[in-house]
Amino acid sequence: MAREEQALLSTEIVNRGVEASGPDAGSPTFSVRVRRRLPDFLQSVNLKYVKLGYHYLLSHGVYLATIPVIVLVCGAEVGSLSRDELWRKVWDEATYDLATVLAFLAVLAFTISVYIMSRPRPIYLIDFATYKPADELKVSKAEFIDLARKSGKFDEESLAFQARLLAKSGIGDESYMPRCVFQPDANCATMKEGRAEASAAMFAALDELFEKCHVRPKDVGVLVVNCSLFNPTPSLSAMIVNHYKMRGNILSYNLGGMGCSAGVISIDLARDMLQASGAGLAVVVSTEAVSFTWYAGKRRSMLIPNAFFRAGCAAVLLSNRRRDFRRAKYQLEHVVRTHKGADDRSFRSVYQEEDEQRIKGLSISRDLVEVGGHALKTNITTLGPLVLPFSEQLLFFAGVLFRHLYPSKTSTPPPPTAEGGTSAAAPYIPDFKRAFEHFCMHAASRDVLEHLQSNLGLRDTDLEASRAALHRFGNTSSSSIWYELAYLEAKGRVRRGDRVWQLAFGSGFKCNSAVWRAVRRVRRPSRSPWLDCVDQYPARMDA
Repeated sequence: MAREEQALLSTEIVNRGVEASGPDAGSPTFSVRVRRRLPDFLQSVNLKYVKLGYHYLLSHGVYLATIPVIVLVCGAEVGSLSRDELWRKVWDEATYDLATVLAFLAVLAFTISVYIMSRPRPIYLIDFATYKPADELKVSKAEFIDLARKSGKFDEESLAFQARLLAKSGIGDESYMPRCVFQPDANCATMKEGRAEASAAMFAALDELFEKCHVRPKDVGVLVVNCSLFNPTPSLSAMIVNHYKMRGNILSYNLGGMGCSAGVISIDLARDMLQASGAGLAVVVSTEAVSFTWYAGKRRSMLIPNAFFRAGCAAVLLSNRRRDFRRAKYQLEHVVRTHKGADDRSFRSVYQEEDEQRIKGLSISRDLVEVGGHALKTNITTLGPLVLPFSEQLLFFAGVLFRHLYPSKTSTPPPPTAEGGTSAAAPYIPDFKRAFEHFCMHAASRDVLEHLQSNLGLRDTDLEASRAALHRFGNTSSSSIWYELAYLEAKGRVRRGDRVWQLAFGSGFKCNSAVWRAVRRVRRPSRSPWLDCVDQYPARMDA
């Protein structure tokens, strides 16, 4: 047990310095910081994290308490009367006049009209398209190291480090990378290369989207584009407007520096713009310029993105027109956003900077998994009351309340049971499998997905789409959750009424969730990046 606990801890030497005064003046000093790599949700659930989420539940408690009583009283009263007696009370004993009836109908019509007009319009996802790069951009893990060596930008130690990362990354041998990053003695992060890479991805995805949905670019009223690291002038959204000659009054937005969770943020922004402006259609484009994540130095924390990030793009068409319900695939139910930027460690966990040789790159902190776990915990405790069945919420709240009132009885971890679970003293973790039929977790790396699975109590089948997307396409940043949804559709698993949870992490540090409900059975699409290989998964991931 001690070894298992030790494996979950990491140490770091901080606060190096020299003692300024006292008997040890002049002696070197330092502190050792011990951190947990990912919060163990089974032992770290705290009452303060559920207050925000359960506020929604408690605010509706009056309805839960009074409606059953009213139904019971009315049912008892009506049940005591025969059909003839009930008819006599309604028609014979009651008196009506024309003015009363008209006034009642007017009030009823006014109330219904106000209710309908005050409700936000539903947001429908008509369809989406994911970019599949050309076959000549495929790169295997062995070829990746070989091309990196031939570029002359790395020493053998840096190459060996990247090879170890690739071996345990969960990425297969058919992901895509722009070849400009492997050019010897060349700066791949140029505006020309960035525009070429972004244009190829965005225009290919948008061409497919407009063709599938039979929509003209001029019909789009809102355009939201996100790309974290490549932000040219004119912007990427302006490039799209220019390429498709969109209308002049389009509401165009370009999001930069938002990280891998920017896809959900873009959906949230597009939803708000559709509801506020009344525009009928909105397009969301999520992509990343891999050439601008490429790092050709020696610092290990900045070499990590080289091994994981790959080319990808997704384009999504949203609508707030009620007539689009018939052809839509999904309806947006919830968006929950969590931002931990107030914490310094969270803020610097993913940080773009220059190294000692002034080579620019993206630095990944050792604290990433830990701060990501804290952001996830806050996010799901807010999302839970919105999506979980009442029985799950009640059990979870009772467990948290018990641990809060009797901490001495739960101060030590409970021993495992003979069935491999935990004893009754363990806190109850909600079963999100009862809230969602499908899970699209951001395919960051194999380790991150394993931590998510163990701490949320998910099955292998729940994360099959995430692991398949990571294996086939790599970490495509903000578009990865759409490659995962495309996988589920290609497998023919999405049925009417199914709920899909999209979860993404990003720099800042952010954790964002989007919940979709399928409004119809989604048939296997005729165009998808998965059609030539979907039948080989999940077996291919173990090969």
